[in-house]
Amino acid sequence: MTNVELRHLRALAAIGDEGTITGAAAVLHISQPALSRTLEQLESRLGTRLVQRTTRSLCLTDAGRRLYEQSHRILHQVEDALTEAAAGSRPLRVGFAWAALGPYTVGLLREWRAAHPDTPVKVHRLEDPEAALRRGELDAAFLRELPAGRDLDSLALYREPRIAALCEDDPLAARPEVTVAEVARRTVVLCATAATTGEDLWPAGARPPATLEVSNVDEWLTVIATGDAVGVTAAATEHSHPHPGVVYRPLAGAGPVTVRLAWPRVPAHPATAAFREHTRRTLAALRTA
Repeated sequence: MTNVELRHLRALAAIGDEGTITGAAAVLHISQPALSRTLEQLESRLGTRLVQRTTRSLCLTDAGRRLYEQSHRILHQVEDALTEAAAGSRPLRVGFAWAALGPYTVGLLREWRAAHPDTPVKVHRLEDPEAALRRGELDAAFLRELPAGRDLDSLALYREPRIAALCEDDPLAARPEVTVAEVARRTVVLCATAATTGEDLWPAGARPPATLEVSNVDEWLTVIATGDAVGVTAAATEHSHPHPGVVYRPLAGAGPVTVRLAWPRVPAHPATAAFREHTRRTLAALRTA
């Protein structure tokens, strides 16, 4: 195992990302036979199969999946270390998938900049910030679900109400508040990324007649604006995603969503703990102001 090299980890990371030897070889700018040899070397040195291949498909084995997830993190740590050695400390990378902290986002970041001028924060909107944390692409992330596994820690920040998103011409849009039962009579659009709402929001016998899944927030908003479906989301969405033709209304009968800050159990940036404490303290002040 001491003979495993970074090129081996890069090969496995690319294969896992692309799903094919052809695609991975193109990303790495090497030939397919060279990539296959590198993979065979890695499997031989570890003494275990990492990739299951047939004539039609390729998939990672359980061992391959575990090492694939760690490979991204290791490669990012090496890249960070080399960058810091050459150019000094890098920014703290903070991610979110949908709406960060809504109306509190700008205040939190301004307070951090004032208190920590030598440690800038770089904010990223990603489809799956939890996965990005595990790959080492982020140092912390705002989530609206409890992260799985034991490699990430999290802090519950506050509980955020759910709201309904409606086409401005929808009869429900004229109401000051709508109910979960009223929404359940419509087609409901669900977002595949960072979703805070699924069919399980409703009892088994009272679920919407149909659901429509989209891949990102822009598609979610467009489907609602055209009147094809209604949406249920966390309250921060109204602040972060105003959209022509879409109105937001309080939603009665739906439980709130817990907003969390998550970070790797072994932090990748020395300012992670300071940012966590800053977030906890500053949010408490902003929410009571």
